[in-house]
Amino acid sequence: MAGGELERARASGEHDEVPERPSAMVPLEELQRALADAEQRAASLRDQYLRSVAELDNVRKRAQREVDNATRLGIEKLAAELLPVKDSLELAVASAGQATASALAEGQRATLKLLAKAFEKLDIRQIDPHGEPFDPARHEAVLMQPSATAEPHSVLKVVQPGYELNGRLLRPARVIVARALNREESHPPSAASRANENPSE
Repeated sequence: MAGGELERARASGEHDEVPERPSAMVPLEELQRALADAEQRAASLRDQYLRSVAELDNVRKRAQREVDNATRLGIEKLAAELLPVKDSLELAVASAGQATASALAEGQRATLKLLAKAFEKLDIRQIDPHGEPFDPARHEAVLMQPSATAEPHSVLKVVQPGYELNGRLLRPARVIVARALNREESHPPSAASRANENPSE
């Protein structure tokens, strides 16, 4: 292009068109849409969380009500089973002045039978471990006693029976536990050896 034509083109504003840049509003709109979507998801998650918390609270309250009802029913069952025992004791006290010793003993036996029946219905079982191996989880040793016949560490005698409720220990059985004889106990000194030890006697 000649110098004169170039000057005329510049003067007339003729030049190659430069492409326009994308508007700055396009990415802003995208960010706004993304923000709106995120807020919507956050609101949905918050709503789900609140519903879950409410459901967990309902489950907890329902479980507590069931525990309370079971406890109340258990107490009612216990009271119903013990009422006949109380009636029997009251009758024994009322007739104590006129009753004979044998009649009083018979009344006590009848009361014990009522109590044993109540325990059976409530699944309260007596622990009587005579002859069994000593179990520290269910037995309480009050004494160890030498025995020539019982197995060492077995229950030689039950001092007080224990009780369990539905397989859970209420009270351990108090027992005397057997132990092996030591040498002196196994071979006590004879009369002759005692005389030799005490010649003055």
